[in-house]
Amino acid sequence: MTLVGSVGRIVAILATLLASVAAGCAEDINDYPTSARSEYVFGCLKANGETRQAIEQCSCSIDVVASLVPYDRYVTAETVLSMSQVQGNLGGQFRSSEQAAGALNDLRRAQAEAEVRCF
Repeated sequence: MTLVGSVGRIVAILATLLASVAAGCAEDINDYPTSARSEYVFGCLKANGETRQAIEQCSCSIDVVASLVPYDRYVTAETVLSMSQVQGNLGGQFRSSEQAAGALNDLRRAQAEAEVRCF
């Protein structure tokens, strides 16, 4: 086999490997179900006005959040937000837990980054 043939073969193999890595990364980024993305965008639209520009910004925002926070961590943070509004001991446990605070902080940091990138 000639040098040109070897280089071409190596390039083809590298291209295949890069494509599979990129597909794997895309799957990791897109691990949020459509319903979760829709709920986020709907809430964002309510908070930011229901305009075409807000749709673009809110869609961008959930994409940024999804790229920074794994879906299971996002669910934890959403649960903490919801349950911390409950009165009494049960809500207090969610307001004072270190794990809950960590998940919530991760989400808030991701939302702040999304704010910078998208709005």
